[in-house]
Amino acid sequence: MFKRAVSAGFRHARSHARGYATATAESQRSMISYAAGGALVGGGSLLAASTMWPAQADGASVQSMLSEISGRLAKVEAALGVADYDTFKLLDLIKTARATHPDNLMAKYFDFNYYYSLPVELQKRLLVCCKSGAENADSGMGMYAMNPEDYDLFKPYMNEVIKAYHKIKGEVKHVTNWDLSTKADKLPAGGKLDLTKLGLGNTSMRVRVGRNLKDFPLPGAMSKENRISLEKQMLKAFKNLMADPAYGGRYYSLTPGTPESISDSEYKQLVKEHLMFKDMAADPYLESAGISSDWPYGRGCYVSQDRGFIVWVGEEDHLRIMCMKKGTVLNDVFDRLKGACDVVEKNSGVFAHSPDYGYVTSCPTNLGTGMRASLHLQLPNLTADGTEAKAKAVCKPLGLSVRGAGGEHTPIGADGTVDISPSARLMIEEADIIVALYEGIKLLLAEEKKAPKRK
Repeated sequence: MFKRAVSAGFRHARSHARGYATATAESQRSMISYAAGGALVGGGSLLAASTMWPAQADGASVQSMLSEISGRLAKVEAALGVADYDTFKLLDLIKTARATHPDNLMAKYFDFNYYYSLPVELQKRLLVCCKSGAENADSGMGMYAMNPEDYDLFKPYMNEVIKAYHKIKGEVKHVTNWDLSTKADKLPAGGKLDLTKLGLGNTSMRVRVGRNLKDFPLPGAMSKENRISLEKQMLKAFKNLMADPAYGGRYYSLTPGTPESISDSEYKQLVKEHLMFKDMAADPYLESAGISSDWPYGRGCYVSQDRGFIVWVGEEDHLRIMCMKKGTVLNDVFDRLKGACDVVEKNSGVFAHSPDYGYVTSCPTNLGTGMRASLHLQLPNLTADGTEAKAKAVCKPLGLSVRGAGGEHTPIGADGTVDISPSARLMIEEADIIVALYEGIKLLLAEEKKAPKRK
């Protein structure tokens, strides 16, 4: 209770000191006294500062006095190990979320003993990672890393959350492997994942990965300058791609005032065509995590000439690299994505990677491969009731997830079209994901045939 009172006093003092700059000259002296008095209530002995306040103080004297008070407050806080008001608030929100939303994994596994064992600076860093789930108790995960090293730095806590989400028992040790030839026993004859063999024609196929550059903070901790700097670095890489006949294309920037900037109408058209991501500022989860800060600075997308290769810049991860195609062979988009990732990394900088968790992503749900391989599939019988409930029930045991053709939280198509993808990201190899999609589709189509015909 004492420390809480001390923290409240510090907050009280600082809030009034911050208001000094906009105060009238007549009130500035009293504000300094009031701020110092708040510090006294907080456990300091700074009230003496107000009694020494000169009768005719100039601006320089005022700034000097404010700096002195701020310095003394910091020393007292450090000596007492006092957390500020916002820290107490977040800890209380975590306790509340644990009680009211047991599926919030951040809150469920938050270890207060571990938290208090950390140095104050690391306590603050960990709470920033937990802020989104604390402020949005209905979160499923509730946690975003702020720096590439966070997963290893806070491993005693984060590892439990990661294992719970990805349903991993034992040690987490991710292996990266794109080589389909190593899965020969799981592939059809000839090694081609040919959808025509399953009775499908031209199908919308998409594979994407999330990637972050190791030399930058993750999006939640980036400053406006970081975001703009990363976009400029990526633009150099995209110019190399644009000069390559195999890619060509254009970069569309949302940052105002650049040669690559686009109009609002152009932006809306790209969103409509599913080439650009939506306004992140409207997402409360990303807002709490700091990921949507400074919108739209540092955001944009590269689109190849054939529109089959896209890179989003500045969304939930630094980069979302994706390949899409309407065709019949899954290998086509998978192989192109592997080549595209190599080209992007060669031109932009090394991707952040953890020895245990694979490719580092902002959200722990995407750790490992960071990959989502999907295709659009018509399931008129399994969706005859107008929902994807039956399709989800069939897909879950197959390790597949189902969502609307327009993306997460969108409705299924009127003709029963849904988006199907393997659920696993971590402790599964890239090559296994694309094979799992093919095998899952084969089994799902068999269940579709068994289901009562749509009337």
